[in-house]
Order: sequence, then C-alpha cells, then structure tokens
Amino acid sequence: MTWHDEYKKKTVSNSFIAEKIESGDYISLGLCLGGVTDHLVNEILSRHEELQNVTIADAVSVWPSNLNDIRCLKSIRGKINYETFFCMNNSRKILKERLGDFIPCTASDSAGKVLSRSDVFMLMVTPPNDEGYVNLGVTNFYQLDVIRSRKENGIRLLIGEVNDKLPTVHGDNWVHISEFDYFVENSTPMIEFPKAVPNEQEALIADYVLELIKDGDTLQLGIGGIPDAVATGLSSKKNLSIFTEMLPNTLPELVKKGIVTNSNSIFKKGVTIGSFGMGDSNFYEFLNDNPLVELYPSSLIVNPLTIAKQPDMKAINNALLVDLTGQICSEGIGHRQISGAGGQPDFHIGAYHAKGGMACTLLTSGRYLADGSFSSSIVAELPPGTPVTVGRNFADTVITEHGIAELRNKSRRERAEALIRIAHPSCREELTFIAKGLF
Repeated sequence: MTWHDEYKKKTVSNSFIAEKIESGDYISLGLCLGGVTDHLVNEILSRHEELQNVTIADAVSVWPSNLNDIRCLKSIRGKINYETFFCMNNSRKILKERLGDFIPCTASDSAGKVLSRSDVFMLMVTPPNDEGYVNLGVTNFYQLDVIRSRKENGIRLLIGEVNDKLPTVHGDNWVHISEFDYFVENSTPMIEFPKAVPNEQEALIADYVLELIKDGDTLQLGIGGIPDAVATGLSSKKNLSIFTEMLPNTLPELVKKGIVTNSNSIFKKGVTIGSFGMGDSNFYEFLNDNPLVELYPSSLIVNPLTIAKQPDMKAINNALLVDLTGQICSEGIGHRQISGAGGQPDFHIGAYHAKGGMACTLLTSGRYLADGSFSSSIVAELPPGTPVTVGRNFADTVITEHGIAELRNKSRRERAEALIRIAHPSCREELTFIAKGLF
C-alpha cells in the first residue's frame, strides 16, 4: 500500500472522530495555531449526552469553538470538562467562573505533562508532501515530542487536522503520515495577530531595553506591546541573532533590513530558531518554505541547558508583579490565573547563566484599577496565592518606564532600594517605609 492509499484510508469525517471518543478520555490539543478548529471540537462536544468525565485541554487557545463558551461549559460540565496549560482571554473567563482547571508547566516540560495525561492528541498539520510527510506548520512546541513518544505513554489516538492554509516551516518539523491514526481535512485561513501598538509607558520601557542590547547579541522576545516596541526599535543594531520560544511578528522586517543575520548563533548560523509563531499575513508568508527559519521542540530550544550555551543571550519577558526581594510573577495575581509560565523561567535561567547573558523583566510601574485606585507593580510582598514564575535567586534586570534596576548581585536591602527607584513616584514613599520595616 502506497502512502497515498494509506492517507486516503485514514482520512475520515469529524463525526467519525467524535464517535471514537470514549468516556474518561483526556483529549489534548496542539498549542496555539497548532490546535484544531471548531469543526472537530464542536463535533465532539455535540456528543456530551453520551459521554462522562471527558476532559479537553488546550494551550494558548486561539481557534474559537464552543469549548470557550461559558454557557456551553456549564451545560456539559461533568460530561465534558475543560483544562488549559496556558491562559488566554477566553480561558481566563472560564477559570474565573471555576468551570475549568489549570495545569502548571513550563515550555521545556510541557510535552511531558501532555504525555502523562492524554488518551487522545489532536493537532493541525499541512497536507502531505511528495514523500508522505506532513508539516507541523507554525507550531512545533510540544507537538513533535508528543507524537514521537505517544505509544510508550499510552496515547490511543493521534488525529491530524489537515489544513492547506497552514504555512510549511523548516526545521525538525516533519512527521510521516504513518504516525497518525486518522486525518480530517479542513481549509481554514490562519488567524492573524497584528503587531501590538505600544502605549507611552511601554515605549519608554522599550527605550531602556534598547540601551542594553548590543550589536551581535542573541535575543529572545516575549509577546505584547513592549517586546514589539523593542523589536521595532532595533533598527540601529547590527548582526543580531534570534533564538526564541515564539518567533517575533517583526521578524520579516528585521531579516530583510539586515538587522537580524543570525551570524553569531551557535545552534545554526544564519538561521532564526524558534518553537512556534503567531503573527500577521506578512509573517506567515515569510515563514512559508523559508530556509532561514526553523522550528524545533520546546524541550530542546526552550531549555536552560541549551540557552546557556549561547553567548550574549538577552532574554526579554514581561511580568505582572515584582516584590522587593526580586521574586517575579508573570502568571496571575493571587489565585486568579492570567497566563502561564510558558518559556519565561527557562529562558530567564538560561540567559542568566550564559556568558555575557542577561535576563530582562519588563513591567509598567503600575496601573489604575476599575475603582480608580492605583496599584503598584513593584510590591513589598506578593499577594497570598500568587505564583512565583522566577525565583529571587535568579533575579537579574528589572525595567519599568522609570528606569533599570540591576538586582543580580545585590542584597535584599539593595534590591529594595533599586526597585523603589524605578517604582511609580506616588508609591515610592510607602514602599520605602515598608522596606525599612522588613529589612
């Protein structure tokens, strides 16, 4: 039987896949754009009256479906439940209503968490090439590791949603169709994520970050207005390399302008390396069949041991809160889950140990709450229940719109003084009073 025959035999309908789900199954979806669309998810949800204790888990959910609808989840609770490995806006609302649960993990160990829990794994892939290999598109992350280790970890079903709109991306990003149990075909345009427009505070923070980036540095950029502002401001830099978890949306411009050359990359010279990507149409067109960009599993790329080998590594990530001893919180406040750890702790620790490396934590000094009060992002103590994303022993460089605080080799008192200097002016007096009492 040729691979063409095998592929045709394995290609089925969404309803056929839904009928294969059993009570008690744990179904994990691929991360971000590597997940599956509503065509498949909604078909499974439609069987909720026949099922008990099925769980569907996503990560960086971007494809809309009834799984994100609070009314739907309330009506099927106990029959089909929801979990997530990384919160987005829709999953935040679900967790706030206590209609789902969150699985703590980092990018480097995410595949192990998925493998340990799953009976079914579903992800998006490209149509097969002439040799019968599908491409994982813009998301490798935990997908490839899960596929390669599924059998010894007891994953019963591996489903590929074949989407001819998915870009083909180079790297260790190919899987033969023989690895899959079934395919469903669906042609859906990529969801576009426009470049973030930074506000005044974010632009000021980006300016401070740009002071720290030198020609020849290797960068990891997180997601959001500040990292996008940093990427936009790199026009005066030369010979930069990108070794990152998520490919920046500004990558096409940085490469075309000769700012990013990847000439100092020790992983693969001349090539941008990442684990997944999300962006606008220009970004997807740039990635498609481009040998200058490669994707690999997060267990390899977003691994402190790999990252620390890259000299002059600058990890640049956002945070929600930093306490006066340097504890960094980027996931939630109290028990309210806002996002997840992702690759931040991995890149932070890797850059911390790299020769000439630096781990930068970015946050605005505070924000106004709904009641009009001002809440400082530099705090004496984290609220009870707040997760520590990066421990104070690895605290490095913290940046707000009011300046840069270098914490790495400082004592608690010295850290408090440095952080208070970059706190919002209206909060500095109170923070100083508290710090004197604490330290």
